[in-house]
Amino acid sequence: MKKVFVGLLMLALMSFCMAHGISARRETKKDETKGTESPAMSDGTVSDASVVYFTEDISAEGLVRIYEKLDWEPEGNIAVKISTGEPPASNYLRPELIGDLVKMLKGTIVECNTAYGGSRSSSAMHHQVAEDHGFTAIADFDLMDEDGSMELPVAGGQHLSGDLVGKHFADYDNFLILSHFKGHAMAGFGGAIKNTSIGIASSSCKARIHSGGTSDTNAWGGAQDDFLESMGEAAKAVSDYLDNGKRIIYINVMNRLSIDCDCDGNPAEPDIHDIGILASADPIALDQACMDLIYQAEGNESFVNRVRSKNGMRTLEYAEEIGLGTRNYELVNIDE
Repeated sequence: MKKVFVGLLMLALMSFCMAHGISARRETKKDETKGTESPAMSDGTVSDASVVYFTEDISAEGLVRIYEKLDWEPEGNIAVKISTGEPPASNYLRPELIGDLVKMLKGTIVECNTAYGGSRSSSAMHHQVAEDHGFTAIADFDLMDEDGSMELPVAGGQHLSGDLVGKHFADYDNFLILSHFKGHAMAGFGGAIKNTSIGIASSSCKARIHSGGTSDTNAWGGAQDDFLESMGEAAKAVSDYLDNGKRIIYINVMNRLSIDCDCDGNPAEPDIHDIGILASADPIALDQACMDLIYQAEGNESFVNRVRSKNGMRTLEYAEEIGLGTRNYELVNIDE
């Protein structure tokens, strides 16, 4: 992995930040959702910092380029986990953006059915949405829970006794978690951890996670922090199963930054400009870096208020506590 001199990196980052109304800082910064300290970008001196790559280039070429920086060499069957998006007008990642990367990997686009009413709660409807949104034109498409579920162990979980994922999960050797970073009405925000936990969970386990482990049929009414912490437990169960994270990587695309998720067919228009694409082997560092960019972006009030109202940063705090990754990161700008 190519090393970037800290001075040059910080200069490049400050140039980017000035162009986008973002202030780059080496030290820890105030977490605006909780009033506690959260890691800002590292200056490269923190030994436990994870590397997060960044590009301003939100294009098919930029996506391939940032993927290649991860130096990932998967073998066997590769799953690309996305959100297919709720019709009619959600902000899912378009096939035109992701198609080149998916084809280069010879990957299969994978999803699971939803736990709420809508156009993706049954397999027949979900397959139709995948076709309508153009995903079946660029790759094979697999609903992993179409034939049932398999259970992953949750080591040391306080809320989940097990994580039910789609039965077809076992058919894949490696996973690329390709997420549209955005707000979320229940989680505050959605990125790599949400796409790995709720996204890979079967429809019944989506209810289990949302309820904080209290129900496989009723997703509503559980304690908020229990839900957020359950996402961390489910994401760690997936990572642990995949050789403790060796067979999974994560990319977040920061475009169409609505306060509403891709499960909303009529999301609010974004108040924040598109920012870029970020990638890492550490989902916590990746989501933390995305949130730090949100905190420092112009027009962020509605997004930050959404995160604050749901205590959304608790997901990252708890996931770090249970050992999924770290909130300390070194942000490497690959555009320089």
